[in-house]
Amino acid sequence: MKPLTLLLGACLLLVACSKQEPPPEPVRPVLSMEVKAEDQQSLGRFAGTIQARYESNLGFRVPGRIARRAVDVGAEVDKGALLAVLDPTDQQNQLRAAQGDLARVQAQFINAQANARRQQELFNRGVGAQAQLDVAQTDLKTTQATLDQARASVDQAKDQLNYAELRTDHPGIVTAWNAEAGQVVTAGQQVVTLARPDIKEAVIDLPAGLAERLPPDVVFLVAAQLDPSVQTTAIVREIEPQAQSATRTRRARLSLTETPPAFRLGTAISVTLSTAIAPRIELPLSALQEVDGKTRIWLLDTQNQTVQPRDITVLSRDADSALIDGGVTPGERIVTAGVNSLKPGQKVKIDEDSPR
Repeated sequence: MKPLTLLLGACLLLVACSKQEPPPEPVRPVLSMEVKAEDQQSLGRFAGTIQARYESNLGFRVPGRIARRAVDVGAEVDKGALLAVLDPTDQQNQLRAAQGDLARVQAQFINAQANARRQQELFNRGVGAQAQLDVAQTDLKTTQATLDQARASVDQAKDQLNYAELRTDHPGIVTAWNAEAGQVVTAGQQVVTLARPDIKEAVIDLPAGLAERLPPDVVFLVAAQLDPSVQTTAIVREIEPQAQSATRTRRARLSLTETPPAFRLGTAISVTLSTAIAPRIELPLSALQEVDGKTRIWLLDTQNQTVQPRDITVLSRDADSALIDGGVTPGERIVTAGVNSLKPGQKVKIDEDSPR
């Protein structure tokens, strides 16, 4: 009887073991994201700089040799500030010559006045001829005209001497020098570039094809490269009509909505182009799972920490994302990593690094 009792006990033990529930599915860590509808389409990102809208290319009004430069590139100057000086020797000589001519003509004018006065007195006493009086008066008028001309020559020579100094006619910042001290320049030759810092704009180079098909409602997001948090928006002010032959790009100048203080002249910027579109949903390719010829995603129930699959229709794909047609609504959360190891209703653990 004892062996039979042992046998029955062993059988009961085996039956009890066979009725134990299978171990629960492991809790898998996943990454997730909240679905958002995009209403802006990115057209590209380009590098550029902050420049002044208005720049003046200044030069001397007279020819000569540059004696010295008074300021360097980057200097802020006020109205009337001295920028450069020519060697004034030629202008000084012209002024002395004009002053000498003026002194000579002044002496002639004094003599002509005295002669006209004498002839008038003689004519009044009846001892002078009318012809002599007419000659004296004509000589006086001629000498007066010559005197006026000599005075104008002196004024012109003084102006020429003043033109040997190059001064600003408005406040600005020196952005470039195109001539050095000792260089001989002609009248009107570009010597220095002066920018007005009160109105700034963003300048970028766009591919010719993109510049030709820019939509009218395109939005430019302008951000400083060193500090992307410093940003503003901009609109197109002008685009060069012809593309540069070497790069096939067209220069675009953008009017800034606001001008942050960090946007100084020469600041390197990053410009992102976007345009308004009908709301659409893009998902990362890592969130898609191909099963039996169908594409599906895994929806995350954040309250119960479980997942469920849902079929979707993909409209287009690129290297990183896919554009889908419905199947999910903005605000829902989906799994973006670990989709191939999930089962319906499985418990998951949202990774701490995933967006909440």
